[in-house]
Amino acid sequence: MTAQLSKKGEAWSARFSEPVSDLVKRYTASVFFDKRMAKADIEGSLAHAEMLAAQGIIPTADLEAIRGGMARIGQEIDGGQFEWLLDLEDVHLNIEKRLTELVGDAGKRLHTGRSRNDQVATDIRLYVRTAIDDITGLLAQLRGALVDLAEQHADTILPGFTHMQVAQPITFGHHMLAYVEMFGRDAERMADCRKRVNRLPLGAAALAGTTFPIDRPRVAQTLGFDDVCHNSLDAVSDRDFAIEFTAAASLIMMHVSRMSEELVIWMSPRVGFIDIADRFCTGSSIMPQKKNPDVPELARGKTGRVYGHLMALLTLMKGQPLAYNKDNQEDKEPLFDTVDTVVDTLRIFADMAGGITVKPEAMRAAALQGYATATDLADYLVKKGLPFRDAHEAVAHAVRQCVDAGCDLADLSLEQLQAFSPLVGEDVFAVLTLEGSVAARDHVGGTAPNQVRAAIARVRSQLAM
Repeated sequence: MTAQLSKKGEAWSARFSEPVSDLVKRYTASVFFDKRMAKADIEGSLAHAEMLAAQGIIPTADLEAIRGGMARIGQEIDGGQFEWLLDLEDVHLNIEKRLTELVGDAGKRLHTGRSRNDQVATDIRLYVRTAIDDITGLLAQLRGALVDLAEQHADTILPGFTHMQVAQPITFGHHMLAYVEMFGRDAERMADCRKRVNRLPLGAAALAGTTFPIDRPRVAQTLGFDDVCHNSLDAVSDRDFAIEFTAAASLIMMHVSRMSEELVIWMSPRVGFIDIADRFCTGSSIMPQKKNPDVPELARGKTGRVYGHLMALLTLMKGQPLAYNKDNQEDKEPLFDTVDTVVDTLRIFADMAGGITVKPEAMRAAALQGYATATDLADYLVKKGLPFRDAHEAVAHAVRQCVDAGCDLADLSLEQLQAFSPLVGEDVFAVLTLEGSVAARDHVGGTAPNQVRAAIARVRSQLAM
């Protein structure tokens, strides 16, 4: 049987000759941030109690008492009536102390065959598993919103850029689908991470297992874990699953940040490709004309915040010997803030995507400014039999003439174009239009409007699964 709690709740008080100082209590306590794991702690404790009763380790009457007490505690927490005490250090001791107050010795027997080491590792995995499921759902919502936007603008032409210079015409729908693909891979990473999160540490006890005849697979099944952790030392001491989750979350935020950068640029009056709904923007305290894209700007900043949490968790773990060390208490705040940041960001971005107003005229005008169909002209000459490098050179001379004349390739006459290559015919003007350029890229993954619509249909079928 594990040690009984003292009147103040410390499980180890009889070992020491003096109480913990108030400063140390504040320094070492985690209750005011780890209390968010209360639901997971109760869920894990109930599964543990059911197993103990099934194995004959505690009486059935104790199990029923524990169930009743935990139900009461859950109601108190939900109702804001639960008193969280600093003296009890963490969520686990607070709940256990209250349970003992409610049901007496049955509450004291709950901790049989487990340690706070495997208890907290289990709670964190339950918490991260729920977070992964929530984030996966929000990624689907964001992808759906972007797909809707892409469908509305499957034919809307804007310039595609490389090196921030106009490169080739694409459709706005095709551009949005690029982010749909990125966030799709993010969802895949979350699903893959979930497999390693979903392994049960409970039963590892402090570090070596327990002498009680426990049934770990039963607890795993009750809690919905796919498997148990197969080494007790590893089960209580490692947090690689939390690091992996934070790495996957960092990639989500990186994709959000790239999208944010483009939204900020596109909304600038000098570009004017889009407008973002007022509810996602703010004004200036001094300049009454301002409408600032605060949401995407702040998302760029919050991306660095999540990156920092990843580095903090990696640093936290890098020097720890086996098994559990108090250092691991510092895993929770970075992890919790990562979850909060990603969840809030995805939720607001899914809403914001529906509030984007596209300005096709500005996009089209920009696509006409950078000789975006130059590659199309080169491809045209290649199809007429000219080697690509020669075609590239001929078109480069044509672009140079247009730069000097201040016109576009489509503004050149047939005779002027033939001066660069006699292979040019009257059909050349069809490939020099923006519509002709995008329509010609008619293959899987291309920007042709019919391919954009096919890609939209594919993603919609994925999201419906």
